[in-house]
Amino acid sequence: MTEQSGDRGGGAGLLDWLMGFLPARLRPGTTVVPVVRLSGLIGAVTPLRPGMSLAGVARTLERAFAIRHAKAVALVINSPGGSPVQSRQIYLRIRQLAAEKQLPVLVFVEDVAASGGYMIACAGDEIFCDPSSILGSIGVVGGSFGFQELIGKIGVERRLYTAGAHKAMLDPFLPENPDDVARLKALQREIHAIFIALVKQSRGSRLKGADDVLFTGEYWAGETAVSLGLADQIGDLRATLRARFGEKVLTPLIAPSGGLLSGLLGRRSAGAGTLASLEGIAGLPDELISALESRAIWAKFGF
Repeated sequence: MTEQSGDRGGGAGLLDWLMGFLPARLRPGTTVVPVVRLSGLIGAVTPLRPGMSLAGVARTLERAFAIRHAKAVALVINSPGGSPVQSRQIYLRIRQLAAEKQLPVLVFVEDVAASGGYMIACAGDEIFCDPSSILGSIGVVGGSFGFQELIGKIGVERRLYTAGAHKAMLDPFLPENPDDVARLKALQREIHAIFIALVKQSRGSRLKGADDVLFTGEYWAGETAVSLGLADQIGDLRATLRARFGEKVLTPLIAPSGGLLSGLLGRRSAGAGTLASLEGIAGLPDELISALESRAIWAKFGF
């Protein structure tokens, strides 16, 4: 009996020794909550400075949901919004993966989750935020400039040829047409209705505010967002996950893959600077306008 017990003890010791060579997150009994950061403007900014898109984040999300022993997936969001299409596609992919893997999704808002950023946050089963986080801006916005008087002053003649009565709708070098504005507003209302339906479906009975408060495009700081049901609790990632899963919970950050292709699809690669220089002077106006628009969007929320 003593010898057999010793054999079992030796086997267990050997197994423990072998387990020591495995990464902590692969060891049996380990609690893991992979973390994915979703940051920046959503959608195309410029060809060489793409914003967040499904193509850019899909692989990272898939890797996070495939982690062994995962008890949940945490998303850290910091985005002022952008493309409603890309926002909704990212939202849908997160919900599809959560259903396939049967894993809860915990969202942690950093500085801001507004407009399309909040749409992505709604993919979480629970939303946590800081008291100073900005959430909301559930609306649709579009803008342009009117240059028709400027080009007249500098002696430029606008020549535009189209097939289709509305092909040049809202051209910035032509006088504004009230009928075109009405068509744009109708389109915005349609997209806004899709956004509202998504928020209502995701948040359900947790929403506490009236429609004419929640869905006007207004945004709020964390405490008020929680009181309106746009978020669930005030909390940070580290403290929340330790309280829920224990002090030894592992939270590996799942970073995007490197390489030129991933840079063009969702991250700026090491070669992007060289590629950008090849654009020359012709590319500067687009880059400048893009940078100004990006800065304006962030500045809207005080960042």
